[in-house]
Amino acid sequence: MDTELQQTDAKPLSRGGNSDTGRQRALRRTAIAVGILVALAAVGWGFQQRGKTAPAAQQGTALPEVTVATPLVRDLEARLGALGQFSAVQRVELRAQVGGPLVGIHFKDGDVVQKGALLFTIESRPYDIRLAQARAQLETAKARLVLAESEFQRAQALERTSAGSVQNLEQRTADRQVAQAAVAEARSAVDDAQFDVDRCRIVAPFTGRIGTHLVSIGNLISGSRAATSATTLLATLVSLDPIYFDFDISEADYQLLSTYRSKAADKKVALTNTVEIALGTERTYSRKGVLDFINNVLDRSSGTIRARATVANPDYRLTPGEFARVRLALDQPTATMLVPDRAVLPDQSQFIVLTVTPDGTVAPKIVQVGDVRDGLRVIRGGLAANDRVIIGGIPYAAPGAKVAVKTGEIRLDSPTPANADANAPATGSKR
Repeated sequence: MDTELQQTDAKPLSRGGNSDTGRQRALRRTAIAVGILVALAAVGWGFQQRGKTAPAAQQGTALPEVTVATPLVRDLEARLGALGQFSAVQRVELRAQVGGPLVGIHFKDGDVVQKGALLFTIESRPYDIRLAQARAQLETAKARLVLAESEFQRAQALERTSAGSVQNLEQRTADRQVAQAAVAEARSAVDDAQFDVDRCRIVAPFTGRIGTHLVSIGNLISGSRAATSATTLLATLVSLDPIYFDFDISEADYQLLSTYRSKAADKKVALTNTVEIALGTERTYSRKGVLDFINNVLDRSSGTIRARATVANPDYRLTPGEFARVRLALDQPTATMLVPDRAVLPDQSQFIVLTVTPDGTVAPKIVQVGDVRDGLRVIRGGLAANDRVIIGGIPYAAPGAKVAVKTGEIRLDSPTPANADANAPATGSKR
């Protein structure tokens, strides 16, 4: 039996090709099994490594955090706000109308001088001499007129009695008229000479503050009555009470003002032209003025129109050239949206506010802005009451990017200081 088995096994061995094929199949099965085991081990190792590195990856791609809040809504009166500059109602350059050496300065630089106060004195002796000569010529002309008048009366009496000729009367009449003209000419010469003498004393044409004197005593002054030749500038004088306040209104504000005036005219309501002014160092608008001028054309380069208010200045506190803020109330209180002023970003000729959509995407919105109320900017349009406005973390919010949101709150009774951190959220409770 063993022999049969051996013979049976020996038959395939004698066929070399069949034996090799079976061996290759076995090796192939073994290789496939090993490959599967290696692949399973690799997958397991990959999942293990992914689990280890996932926190680090998440930490490296963390979303920037911003603070958002819906606009604050309050009943506020509509008003315009702007920056402006004071200017003098009257300003004059003091120049001489006659020439000569400067012999007197009768004020201190920066003094408030009254109308008619003596400011400068020019040497008047040459003009006094010419005035005396003119007066003497006037007396001569008057004497000749007396003689001519007497001869005329005599010739007229003789002509009535036929003792004198008509020709003689006509001659005496002409002589009298010539004498009268000479007197008138002499009087004009006296007035002219007196004018020059008076102009040797330069007085203040109105009450105001005078600047520094630009010429010292002893200098030769050039003068001209009609500025037909070069003249010497002595000083400048500006009036102080009242004083102008000039400011520019944007095109949008001008349209708002025009609309208000039209409504007031339709309702036959008196227009409010009172403006409130605050200096740069003042937090309250304690000064009052009257809007009395709006220009008739918009400036094409800036898109603004010039306006002017007149302000009482009895204490001379306000100075021409000084900057200040102005506001003008337009209408009764209405629901108004406000956001922190730092959340309103300028973009060329318009303003934008960054908002966050429900899916956490930063979306800029173009808005129409008004004045600032306690650190909050009035929003006239472009924003909805339920928009989530970014009020903190603005530098980290790029339009179109995803952000993490933290809820804050806007308060009207807590003004934002000028040097506040731009990333700090405005929090608090509504009033």
